[in-house]
Amino acid sequence: MTTNAFRVTPWESASPPTEELLLAIMTGQGMTPYSWSNAPYDIYSAHKHGYNKVIYVVSGSITFGLPLLNKQVTLNPGDRLDLLADTVHDANVGPDGVTCLEGHREYKSP
Repeated sequence: MTTNAFRVTPWESASPPTEELLLAIMTGQGMTPYSWSNAPYDIYSAHKHGYNKVIYVVSGSITFGLPLLNKQVTLNPGDRLDLLADTVHDANVGPDGVTCLEGHREYKSP
């Protein structure tokens, strides 16, 4: 089954968060985050994962494409992307590269 559920939560403060603050937020929500990064203009072709994914951008930028929804979202420092399992997505890294924190979590229906 392919879902296409995502949510973007922009960072609302004028100054970007530190990696330590983002780590604290994610661990406080029961995640075990890990860091990954990519060079400028790296590209990920369309794919999906079998788990719910949460990504915070620490530095740089990345644009996620949601081809089945014909949407794109660009994340900058502090922005958060929640992707439900099996959501088809691709990604294009911005001109300054990107460093992200990623965690996986269970979602419960309201």
